[in-house]
Amino acid sequence: MNAERSAPRMLLYVSALLGLLLSVLPLPHVLEWLRPDFLLLVVIWFALMAPRAGGLLFAFVAGLALDAFRGVVLGQHALAFVVVAYLVHRFHLRIRMKPLLQQSALVFGLLLLYQALLWWIDGVTGHPVNSGARWLPLVTGTLLWLFPESTSGRGLDGCFG
Repeated sequence: MNAERSAPRMLLYVSALLGLLLSVLPLPHVLEWLRPDFLLLVVIWFALMAPRAGGLLFAFVAGLALDAFRGVVLGQHALAFVVVAYLVHRFHLRIRMKPLLQQSALVFGLLLLYQALLWWIDGVTGHPVNSGARWLPLVTGTLLWLFPESTSGRGLDGCFG
């Protein structure tokens, strides 16, 4: 019984670790701008599919871990992750009922909100905010959302009971 309960949590931890690693691994400069926000997509997915397991605390801890690894203002990603996770958690039943293309449009909006919050925090803290390439992960993240959701996303609905 205990092993059955720990399996979904292990999936949460492994997914978060993989998302964190994919978010901080070095890439060539050209590909760096196209990197989707992997950890945020993991947070959105778990807040949507398993709201009790992937709640606001999970989003906050994931954001703090990303802050620590990237060496930015501590709490910057944590705040943005919590805001996005709150919205997903609040409307998770409505979002799950939407067709895949509407879900991906909502994910695009959530990624846009995330980037806008980071852009605002960068401006307030005096970091340069003049590059338009910071908005490219919106497109790649939305396209990445389509793949797992269309292949296996709905297959894990009952996993978190």
